[in-house]
Amino acid sequence: MQRIIKYILELWFRFPEKLRFLLVGGFNTVVSYVMFAGLILLLGEAKYQQSLVLSWVLSSFISFTTQKIFVFQTKGNWCKEYIKCVLTWSIGYAINAIVLEVVVSALEMNVYIGQALSIILTTVITYILFKHFAFKGER
Repeated sequence: MQRIIKYILELWFRFPEKLRFLLVGGFNTVVSYVMFAGLILLLGEAKYQQSLVLSWVLSSFISFTTQKIFVFQTKGNWCKEYIKCVLTWSIGYAINAIVLEVVVSALEMNVYIGQALSIILTTVITYILFKHFAFKGER
């Protein structure tokens, strides 16, 4: 079993970093979006900003771990890198919240479509910040 896992990881790390980021980020995005949608169903559409905050907080732990291990493979201090990730996500969150507010309030789009559009923009920004700030350390 260990040989199979080792082989799968060897194959995984042959993928370019940007592709790994997109795949892991895609997984994390799906997890976050499902949490967001579930919270919308639970709390109601009018509570979309509260749902966004809760889904962001909950999914941050999964995202940090998967990015550190399966994308950037850093050997740095977990706490220090997590703090840098939180700063990166805070920037991403602020952009997400602003875009979502504009799309839902000003453009009167559906909240689910608004969040999907916002994700595209924040993905590009967070990759750049993760690579050059949060996970900049020893690899």
